[in-house]
Amino acid sequence: MLNHQASLDLMFAALADASRRSMVERLGRGSASVKELAAPLSMSLPAVMQHLRVLESSGLVSSAKTGRVRTCRINPAALRTAEDWIAVRRADLSAQLDRLGTYLENS
Repeated sequence: MLNHQASLDLMFAALADASRRSMVERLGRGSASVKELAAPLSMSLPAVMQHLRVLESSGLVSSAKTGRVRTCRINPAALRTAEDWIAVRRADLSAQLDRLGTYLENS
């Protein structure tokens, strides 16, 4: 449970930055080189690489280098982990609201 919580912490921290979310959104459409990911961002290539390291350490993104080109891809399983966590919270909240609705109807 602690390891799962730590990975969620890293994932949500990685997604807290707009530039990293932009990269994740782009990778959702398919693999991309670092240069392609950097193109719409107003930052240096080393800054983009730092952001990618954060995404990779969170498990959201993986990359492979072929020659001089580093290609990045999204890790759908990591996103599923976040989705599952959110779904449980949503179900809990929905159940609480249902109980409140029942209580208010019977009061």
